[in-house]
Amino acid sequence: MNRSNHLTDLEEQYGAHNYHPLPVVIAEGEGAWVTDAEGNRYLDWLAAYSALNFGHRHPRLTAAAHAQLDRLTLASRAFRTDTLGPFLAGLADLCGKEAVLPMNTGAEAVETAVKAARKWAYTRKGIAAGQARIVVFDGNFHGRTTTIVGFSSDPDTREGFGPFDGGFDTVPYGDAEALAAAIGPETAAVLLEPVQGEAGVVVPPAGWLAEVRRQCDEHGVLMIADEIQSGLGRTGHTFACDREDVEPDVYVLGKALGGGIVPLSAVACDRAVMDVFTPGTHGSTFGGNPLAAAVGAEVVAMLATGEWQRRARDLGRYLEGALAGLNSSKVDAVRVCGLWAGVDLPESGPSAREVCERMLRLGVLAKETHRRTVRIAPPLVIEPEEIDRGVAVLTEAIG
Repeated sequence: MNRSNHLTDLEEQYGAHNYHPLPVVIAEGEGAWVTDAEGNRYLDWLAAYSALNFGHRHPRLTAAAHAQLDRLTLASRAFRTDTLGPFLAGLADLCGKEAVLPMNTGAEAVETAVKAARKWAYTRKGIAAGQARIVVFDGNFHGRTTTIVGFSSDPDTREGFGPFDGGFDTVPYGDAEALAAAIGPETAAVLLEPVQGEAGVVVPPAGWLAEVRRQCDEHGVLMIADEIQSGLGRTGHTFACDREDVEPDVYVLGKALGGGIVPLSAVACDRAVMDVFTPGTHGSTFGGNPLAAAVGAEVVAMLATGEWQRRARDLGRYLEGALAGLNSSKVDAVRVCGLWAGVDLPESGPSAREVCERMLRLGVLAKETHRRTVRIAPPLVIEPEEIDRGVAVLTEAIG
């Protein structure tokens, strides 16, 4: 890879790293930084795929984990533990819902929401058995299980994994008229990302979420918000739906819910939906295990003050201002939503993968998506000067 003088200058300023194919082998992490097995330090601008809103090894979260490790760590769903109740109650209160079902991964939580919506349709709405449909959107990313990739519009996640089970109707993201046309008498739910993360931090038109809520109410359809990436402070609000004061029927949460310590996800909704699950109809061996619940309870407590949401809003404005200085001839578009951004690159320049590899050499970790977009998701503990550093590296990596 040829190096420009600008890249050489930055390497002298910030320190050059040996080139590695992504991802590097990470050995340690703290705050917004990670260190690889060779001792090179990197500014983490992808927050471990948005799983580390509070940074690496946040002291409150590691303390909660250490305290629980001295007690009970893993237990199957046959046991009720003293950490599970406080976690469920705290998360239910944060979501404004009556019930929470803990799982382990985001995809597992989405699958849980799909099952709940279908059974709700059969037992509450009166849709004929096997006929329930769910509306989803182009550009979605909800996970990698066979059910989920079956309604993905991304060929990389879909091709070669069929046959798929069907039952999903796909419409353009942000298109209220297309949604209205897709909702029919057999529609059980609308499943959406309030901001599409994997698609490149795609923000829907103003008022669209409120219109989705209105249409769901009009037709007696569940609104399911996949807030696995967008939730828990990332957009400057507890949930991205809060940007339009919209409350979905079902929240799907994951990633940052485990604080970067343990895998943890959850579905939150009212009893009218949750109680379609009866003993033996759904479960998870390690869902809500004591260690995950202890960490999750601390994550919820940190979010309950609103401090981290305000920080994400303030730093998001700072990030937006810093990205405004990018060369407009080398960038097609910049989208910022809280401390989360997508930078679209023109076909005439380097690919997003090439840019991220150049950034890696200069000590900043970022993630490409859909070939032409660099996705930025720093931990919420990042400082303004670290944002400046990351933008300087991004600027030079673009060329």
